[in-house]
Amino acid sequence: MKVRMCCAGLQNLLQGLSFSAKYYSKHNPPQTMCLYSKMGLKKWHILGCSKSICTHRTAPPGSILPCRFFSCKEGTKVPSKRKQNTATVTSGLLHKNLLKSEQKNWNNISPTYRAMTKRIKEKLEELHNMYTLNSGSPRMRFGENVYFEENGCIFLAKADHAEGNAEIVFSVEDFGFSDAFIQRIRISPDQKYMAISLKSENSEEATCIIMKLGNLPVVEKVIPSVFSFEWAANDVLYYTTQKNLKCQNVFMTTFTYQKHTKLVYTEQDARFFVDLYCTKDRRFLTINSNSKTTSEVWLVDCRHPFESPALVQARTTGVIYHIEHRKDQLYILTTYGEPAEYKLMKAPVTSSGKENWQLVYALEKKTKLVDFEMFSDDCIMFLKTAGHLYLNVISFVSHSVQSIKLPTWACEFELESHPEHTTSTCYFQLSSPVHPPKRFAYSFKENNLIEQAVQEVPIIKNCHTTRLLAKSKDETLVPITVFHNKNSKELHRRPLLVHVYGAYGIDLNMSFKEEKLMLIEEGWILAYCHVRGGGEQGLSWHRDGCQHNKLKGVHDLRACIMLLHQLGFSQPRHTALAAASAGGVLAGALCNTDPALIRAMVLQCYPSVFITAYENDERIPLTGILQYVQKLRKAALDHASRARKKGNWIPNIILDVQANGSHCDSSWEHSLNEVARHLAFLNRELEEASYPQHHSKSCK
Repeated sequence: MKVRMCCAGLQNLLQGLSFSAKYYSKHNPPQTMCLYSKMGLKKWHILGCSKSICTHRTAPPGSILPCRFFSCKEGTKVPSKRKQNTATVTSGLLHKNLLKSEQKNWNNISPTYRAMTKRIKEKLEELHNMYTLNSGSPRMRFGENVYFEENGCIFLAKADHAEGNAEIVFSVEDFGFSDAFIQRIRISPDQKYMAISLKSENSEEATCIIMKLGNLPVVEKVIPSVFSFEWAANDVLYYTTQKNLKCQNVFMTTFTYQKHTKLVYTEQDARFFVDLYCTKDRRFLTINSNSKTTSEVWLVDCRHPFESPALVQARTTGVIYHIEHRKDQLYILTTYGEPAEYKLMKAPVTSSGKENWQLVYALEKKTKLVDFEMFSDDCIMFLKTAGHLYLNVISFVSHSVQSIKLPTWACEFELESHPEHTTSTCYFQLSSPVHPPKRFAYSFKENNLIEQAVQEVPIIKNCHTTRLLAKSKDETLVPITVFHNKNSKELHRRPLLVHVYGAYGIDLNMSFKEEKLMLIEEGWILAYCHVRGGGEQGLSWHRDGCQHNKLKGVHDLRACIMLLHQLGFSQPRHTALAAASAGGVLAGALCNTDPALIRAMVLQCYPSVFITAYENDERIPLTGILQYVQKLRKAALDHASRARKKGNWIPNIILDVQANGSHCDSSWEHSLNEVARHLAFLNRELEEASYPQHHSKSCK
């Protein structure tokens, strides 16, 4: 569920509506037609393909890299099914009538935004073609071969040859997955097999396709409802299955000689979510069972993939840990010990209990661990402090630590795949909401950072980035990241779009989006409030804004918006608030808990609200949203009738119900239409707030 709230002031009315969010999010994938002009398309046979191949489709692009999550959200619980009775029949009828009413309302009001939506779509497509399609996708190098994914196709090229001569080894469209995108790719150690997961925007479950590579690629197996998978050996694949947003079973399957599949591990505690990861040197495959606050890891020795997994350390309440390996030592990224933030420790493989863990490196206070990568003689940590990104290089040879501050404009990074842990260079990409990804390389030998010019990408010159600290109610300093056009005059008259999330220890999504750049070009100010409850300043930052501390996030948001206005960044009647998923809790609570703030900024009127919901959202049932919108619309009308004055402003309460789509990010085409509708709504509402005398408004 996505919410856009336009405030003739700062108000956001999401009374009592709770949201949930998945612990991962990715960029919107470009789903353009695959070009075959310079590339030879291979033919393949399909073997052992189950009927489920056409029923599961996609998830975010470029997610071909190994990933570990350092946030603390577990799989969301789904209510159990109950027997149908009279009450459920009545409820179903109510749902149907409410949905029909909202669809009729949307059909009546949507023409209001049609022209502006069309203009915005055209501009977004122009920016998409200019930036996204010119940026290179991540590469995976195995010896002389390079694999990369673009536009739903997986390519194979020789490292020393031009990529224009690359061969297509897999195409989403040619397999009948026209609305799917590639979520994950794993190549077997001997490069004879490739495992690919495909996911659609209508489902949170993915399908895994295993292909045998060669002159004539062959599909060996299709596995439905897969979450993660890793190669333990050349022909041995471990994978986890997902059902009802839970992932608790691990299977092993083989592809040569005696082909078979067997269950390897089952997590009995429903609070835990299981995924797989291979250590960088491929010595161990790790089975990771994680809850919000606790984790447990089992090791599969890749030299003996058929042996039973070995436990590293039994789960201890409040202790999270992840495993890497180097020279018979386990390197453990863990919250064990004080303070309860991430620290790097080590222990012998043969004595892996926490009583043998020795400290290697501890993070500084209010520092977020974004990612961690192991190499043969060094490891790299990507860190975030007060909104700034840092690269810390820990040498296991010289026992030294070097900290490098990354460019000020950088807000997000994506680590590229380094299958060979002996490599002397680490590659990664930096981006921000208004800066498309740029490729950088850190050389261990030269001990320096180099910006890589992969392809010609237009340079963003007219955007200014500002970092601020707002003092919250309890004196805590809350980071804010602000973007605005350098050429903009009288910033206090410019429209301001404030972003907030503050939940599950997850950072605000600050990856590049074409719509954010478009807003900057049109004179908008963008502000990202990194309030407590999120993960921007480490685990304690999350703990300080969750559960009984949730109100601290509301106080943080209030302080951020007040500081922005005090410093001349827009004013209440030009301010809008964007809150997705769990961020809506803070957005709604802001006006419910601070009536004085609302009175000081607006004529005590409700804001206009644009809510996008999905019929098949597994996380937020549509029935609750329909009932909420009815109550919200009634509350807005009741309030307006009690405060009836000449020129009184009555808000639009709009619900846009999409038949397709899911709680997580969708394809480029689908998100293009959705974003265009959102921005058309915001532009029109803020325009009417600026020139109310030209508009006659009624509550829709």
